[in-house]
Parts: sequence; C-alpha cells; structure tokens
Amino acid sequence: MKHTKTVGRKKKASKAGILLKKLIIITLFVSAVAVVINLAPNFIQDKLSDRTNIIINNNNVTSSLKNKVQVENDVVYISYEDIKNFFDENIYYDKQYNKIITGSNLKIASAEVGKKQITVNGSKVDIYAPIKQENDTYFIPFSELKDVYNVEVKYSKEQDIVTIDSLSREQKMGNSASDAGVKYKPTIFSKNVDDVKKGDSVVVIGQEDGWYKVRTANGVIGYLKDVANIYNSRDNMQKEKQIDGKVSLMWDYFTYTPPSRTGSIQGINVVSPSFASLVKLGKGELQTRIGRDGTAYVNWAHSNGYKVWAMVSNDGMQETTSEILNDYKLREDLIENIVNLALENDFDGINIDFENVKTSDKDMLTRFIIELAPRLTEYNKVLSIDVTAPDGGSDWSDSFDRNKLGKIVDYMMFMAYDEYGETATTAGTTAGADWIEVNLKKFVGTQEAVDKDKLVLGMPFFARLWKETDSSVTNTAILMKNLDNAIPSSVSKEWDDSLKQYYSTYTSGGATYKIWLEEERSIKAKFDLMHKYDLAGAA
Repeated sequence: MKHTKTVGRKKKASKAGILLKKLIIITLFVSAVAVVINLAPNFIQDKLSDRTNIIINNNNVTSSLKNKVQVENDVVYISYEDIKNFFDENIYYDKQYNKIITGSNLKIASAEVGKKQITVNGSKVDIYAPIKQENDTYFIPFSELKDVYNVEVKYSKEQDIVTIDSLSREQKMGNSASDAGVKYKPTIFSKNVDDVKKGDSVVVIGQEDGWYKVRTANGVIGYLKDVANIYNSRDNMQKEKQIDGKVSLMWDYFTYTPPSRTGSIQGINVVSPSFASLVKLGKGELQTRIGRDGTAYVNWAHSNGYKVWAMVSNDGMQETTSEILNDYKLREDLIENIVNLALENDFDGINIDFENVKTSDKDMLTRFIIELAPRLTEYNKVLSIDVTAPDGGSDWSDSFDRNKLGKIVDYMMFMAYDEYGETATTAGTTAGADWIEVNLKKFVGTQEAVDKDKLVLGMPFFARLWKETDSSVTNTAILMKNLDNAIPSSVSKEWDDSLKQYYSTYTSGGATYKIWLEEERSIKAKFDLMHKYDLAGAA
C-alpha cells in the first residue's frame, strides 16, 4: 500500500515538472515572438494599400499627397497641387488662355487643358494624354512631361508603385549578391517586403547597421545584407559657371552712336552693353542697337576674354511693361525675341533691367523671369536681373520679389545708388557706404534671403551736384571722370567716415551747391563691403 502511494506521488511530480517545462518553453516562445514583432513591425504602415504609392527620390510620399496618383493606360497623372508641392513650386494656371505653365530649371512648358499638345521651350510637342480636370482639380499627365521635369518615371503594376527619380541627382546602383528576401528592417528577423534573385539590379540608397538600404525594380524599399558591384550610375548635375571667382561687370551705355572700344579694360571680366529695349506698346517687340558696330563690340569683348551679358531694358515704360507681364502670349513673344537676340549675336548672357514697374505687377515680373530662365539655360546663357534697394516705395523698391528672383536667376545686381535720386526734394549722397551696408544686410539676411554667391554689388560712377534755392532743390548727374571740373578748385573737400565719401559745399549766384563725390577712395570702400559680405562680385 505504501509503495502504491509513493509511485503516485512520483507520477504527480513528473507531470508537474513537464507542465513547468512547457510553461517555460511557452514563455520563451512568446518572448521571442515579442522580440521579433518589435524588431519587425508591420511594413504596411509605410505602404498604403488602398492607393497607388509614389516614391520620389527614394522617399515614399504617398501619405503627404493632397490627391491620389492616377495611372491610366500607363500614363501617370499627378495633381496640380502635388506637383506644386514636390516638383514645381512655380506651376501656374493662366485663366485667360486656360493653360497650365510648368517646368524646371532646364525647360518651361505650357499646355492647354484638354489638348494633346504642349509647348516646350518654344517648340510644339504632341502628347498621348492631355491635362484633365476633375471638379476643381487639374491632373497633369506627369509621365508625358518627364523630360520637362528632368526625371525618370516608372510604374510597377505588380506592387502598384510609381517611382520618380531626378536625373540631376546622384544615383548608386548594385547587384544582389544572392537570392534573398528584401527586409523591411536591417535585421534577419524582419519581414520580407520583396524578393530578388542573384544579380538583380537594385538602387543603393545607403547603409544602416551593416545592411544596404535598397530599392528593387518593383519600387519597393528595404534592406539587403549583401550587394555587389556598387557603382555611380549618375552624378549630381551642376550648371557650369561662366566666371571663375568674382564677377567684375561694366555696364556700357551703347547708343546708336556706340562707344569705340579698343585694347583692353583692366579689371573687368563681363561687359553689359545696353543693346536692346522694349518698343512702346510693342506687344513684346524689341528695338535693338546692334548692327555692325554691335557685332564689332561683341568681337572686341570676346577677343579680350570678356563675357557679354547684353542688357535688355524696359526704358522705364510702365504701361508697356505692365501689358506684357500680364499676358502670357506677350511674355512668350518677348522671351522668344530675347532668346533669338542672344543666339543670333553670340551673347553669353542677358541682363534684365526693368525699372519703374508697378508694384501690382510684382508677381508677374517674377513670372516673366521664371519663364525666361529655362530658355536661356538651354543654351548655357547667364540670366541676371537689376534690382533696387529694399527700402524704397511703391513702383520702385516694392516691384521686386528679391527672394524668389534670387532663386531663379544666376546673378542679381543690387543697384546700390540713388540713395537720394533725381526726384528727391532733399540734397543727399548718391550712395553712402552706411546706407549700402544696411541694405546689404537686408539682402543676405532673413528679410530678402538672397544667396550671397548670386548677389553683385552695383556701384555708381557718377554723383549729383545739388542746387538749393529758397524755392527749389534740383540736381544734375555728373560722371565720375568729370567731377574734378564740376566744382570750383578753391572749394575744400571734407571726408565723411560714415558715408566713406568726400563732401563739398559752396555758394554761387544766391544758391547753395552740395556734392558727395565718387572717386577712388569711395569706390574702394564699396569694394570693401563687397568683400566683407563675400558677394559674387561688383558692377
């Protein structure tokens, strides 16, 4: 009887031990599962399963889209709003002509909604699918415009993923070293998001924790342990600069009786002759002052190693300028005329000098430059624009969106003169160093945020002789080379260290005369400011 009880107790102990082992094994298994789940979270969080996903330069931006991407008959449609957000912040709808105008730094395109034709850099191109409108949203056939945006577009039907890669960015490629599963996370415990065969090409995005972050041919982003034969399939594209070092530009007043230029001019590397201007109410037509003399001038400049950035002026004609800026077809005509002018005369660039522009036309002036820039870039022509100080008033200072313009043009010329201009009612300097510096801080600071590598400091080689009487204040502009003869030799000159200029005053014939001189020392002070703020150069 005792023996039976002992055997029973041993059996119960054995069962308890087995149960304990099972509990331990289950606990360890659950813990392992928890670890795996922690290491390999659900990849569906990244890929949205209810819509076409879009990968832009190896980033899944699907959740940030304002409208779903559409794919119809292999054409990828992206909404106007999403193109504005990801590709072209300057995309524009022209209500008058029912056109979408969009592009990149290389090309500008316009397309009428619903039409199977676009204009790209001035040339007509037929497309398979037009822009379509759904309610208040325009959908652009993005894959039809891939050359305009300078991108590569691919669609994986299997994964329902659109991949878009900028052709101006560096890209690395490689080959899978073996048949393998592409992991969601850089760990062996992670889930597979795609499979590759040995030798399959993958885009190599980077490395993380000993794994390669890759993108497969299906557009899926994940991790591979081993990638072979990594190479650069594409390098970063950068526009080649015409000028090494600082720009040293000379604006040259070129009329129908042009300056005769021979030999060389020490210290310059760019000339900007006033070759063209708008025709009054001419719908984008240009009047030019080139001819044989202009051709000889360009040849002279090039023989001396100078670049020619011809000036195109609006001659201050406010209404003519406004008419052109506010009509897409007139802007297009003017741009075509400017491009042809540059090509036919072997100019290296164009300098836009539009002054006295209505403040209400500020955005359309920027629009004009947006549409002009890619046309000149296509032929490696430099685009620069002259702007006033950001401290004036309506129709003068307020006419320029310097921040946006600075992102588009190659160079921005700050016309740092006429602190006290022709219409001023108080006598004062044309360009005091203190005033210039205050405005330079606005340009390169947070107010205008213009890249200093694009900003060129324009300097006046003239001064104004002011005449004050009891009833009026008038002035006369005098070229720097004639200043010594502009005031009596007996009149003294006093140095103003704030303005970095000599100042003279005298009386004659019942009037008081005042002048702030521009000469070697004052010009050097302006060059010192150019170097202090490490600007792109001087003009």
